[in-house]
Amino acid sequence: MGRRWLLRFAGFMVVMAVFSALLRPAQEWGAGGREVNRLNPARQFSDAIADAVERVMPSVVVIRTEKIAYRLKRDFFGVTYRIPEQLAGQGSGVIVDEAGHIVTSWHVIEGARTGEVVLDDGTKLPVRLVGYCEATDLAVLRIESEGLEWQPAVFGDSDQVRVGEVAIAIGSPFSLQSSVTVGHVSQKGRQVEILPYEDFIQTDAAINEGNSGGPLIDVEGRVIGINTAKKTDDQERGVGIAFAVPSNLTRAVVDSIIETGHHSWPWLGMSFSVVNPRMQEALRSGVPVVIGQVWNDTSAARAGLQPGWGVVQIDEMRIDSLRDIERAIYKQRVGDRVTLILELGQQQQRVELELEAFPGVVH
Repeated sequence: MGRRWLLRFAGFMVVMAVFSALLRPAQEWGAGGREVNRLNPARQFSDAIADAVERVMPSVVVIRTEKIAYRLKRDFFGVTYRIPEQLAGQGSGVIVDEAGHIVTSWHVIEGARTGEVVLDDGTKLPVRLVGYCEATDLAVLRIESEGLEWQPAVFGDSDQVRVGEVAIAIGSPFSLQSSVTVGHVSQKGRQVEILPYEDFIQTDAAINEGNSGGPLIDVEGRVIGINTAKKTDDQERGVGIAFAVPSNLTRAVVDSIIETGHHSWPWLGMSFSVVNPRMQEALRSGVPVVIGQVWNDTSAARAGLQPGWGVVQIDEMRIDSLRDIERAIYKQRVGDRVTLILELGQQQQRVELELEAFPGVVH
């Protein structure tokens, strides 16, 4: 009897030990040697954000500029003079390659006489302007210093960004260097009529003066946009709506500027038109966008494309509007090749075209 009781007691203790081990919070080691409780979702979420910020922070810089502005002053005799005033400005930027190129917002440095960047460790270095694109409010600087190594940021695919996912803004609002705010991707493809070409990512992450040119990143620390503007009310107060140039467009513009000193907009050599349902029926096509005009001596003309052909798809993007055409083309660079699926009647044709430089001005 005593032996049986002891065996039952020992079995009970084994079961309790196993049960206790299962209930005990599992531990693992996170970035920086921190102990992470992987059964605590709040801690996981917090650590993911902090880790993302740590990964990109060495690539984020403060940009300081000096500009000369003139104010008018009239003397006792009614003669008007232009009085120069030195104005200091500040914004943010992101190192994009190991050569020390930096992307920022054009309005941060426009009109500046001199400029410098402040690295994450406080080092101050001079910069020069490489080029800019007014249509997207993007500019490229280069750090004027030899023998130093730069840690470029990793750019994500903005086409894969989902509405509702976490968005993290980094910058130097009101001269407060390396400030981080967290929000979400509120919407994609926004147009707010402040730039000639817009395809903004909208976010509710707080963005203020000094954030312009800084990165909007995801929870992996990848740049998904460059912060450029915010929505304010009548009292110029922020209302939780900010906008960033998507990373795919940013990368195309930046690479073009680094290579040539300016951005050449890609072009297929043809225009497009939206057709109504009645016209679609007449064309025997359910495609809402068709080729409108084909210019001579372009890649489209050499491929034999004709007005009236429906545009079903460009690369992986289904075409339902003229905006879809722009999104599919403008994230590319001159010289890139794209694949179009075209439709005439009930037949489809796959065509590969090389993008050429647009001869005019975008918008």
